[in-house]
Amino acid sequence: MALRKLIAGNWKMNGSLDGLSELDAIAEAAATHSAVDVAICPPATLIAVAVARQPGLAIGAQDCHSAATGAHTGCLSAQMLAEAGAKMAIVGHSERRTDNHESDAEVRAKAVAVINQGLTAIICVGESAAQRDAGDAVAVVTQQLDGSVPVEADGARIVIAYEPVWAIGTGRTPSTADVAEMHSAIRARLMALLGEGGAAVRILYGGSVKPSNATELMAVADVDGALVGGASLKAADFVPIIAAAASI
Repeated sequence: MALRKLIAGNWKMNGSLDGLSELDAIAEAAATHSAVDVAICPPATLIAVAVARQPGLAIGAQDCHSAATGAHTGCLSAQMLAEAGAKMAIVGHSERRTDNHESDAEVRAKAVAVINQGLTAIICVGESAAQRDAGDAVAVVTQQLDGSVPVEADGARIVIAYEPVWAIGTGRTPSTADVAEMHSAIRARLMALLGEGGAAVRILYGGSVKPSNATELMAVADVDGALVGGASLKAADFVPIIAAAASI
């Protein structure tokens, strides 16, 4: 089953009002390569402004709280993100799993909250260097899927982003054979968890994706796009990745 490619940019704690000018060229590329879905996830303070600047470009969030309301100082609910104009939200990024000690159960609860608001949940999974070196990469990732994916959800509302932790921001990427093995294992697990709905879930690769390796990565079986970090901050770097996805 051929799925539309999705190229999503995660700006992390980067970006500014002035930096939103980068969205103009990104939106133009998204319109040019209309067979590819394109999204940018800026800091939460920029979501509404980004939507207003480029209403035709999908804007997402980098996290959300699992609760709808409550005494959660500094947090944002999925409903708040939807009201700001977000179309999706990243949950379970390795930086949040590590820095904020988020468990699979917390990630799953956040994904449920996102989906219940009619948004798409980008659920991140990935292994550390030590886990890969020990030969446990596939086992670690499938365990994360088991705990993080809401099995009652429509597969079309879920995106999985496989990001080997050791490759994020390091310039290192696994071999295409390693990516193919992991994405195949993820697809098999999704089919086991969601039945036929698992075939509708897009699986993104993330971890030092850049113009120089995008075409090779996009050509790997079951790679349905990319979650891009640093290379998404500048249109000059991000647009060639969109074009690479469109060329496959």
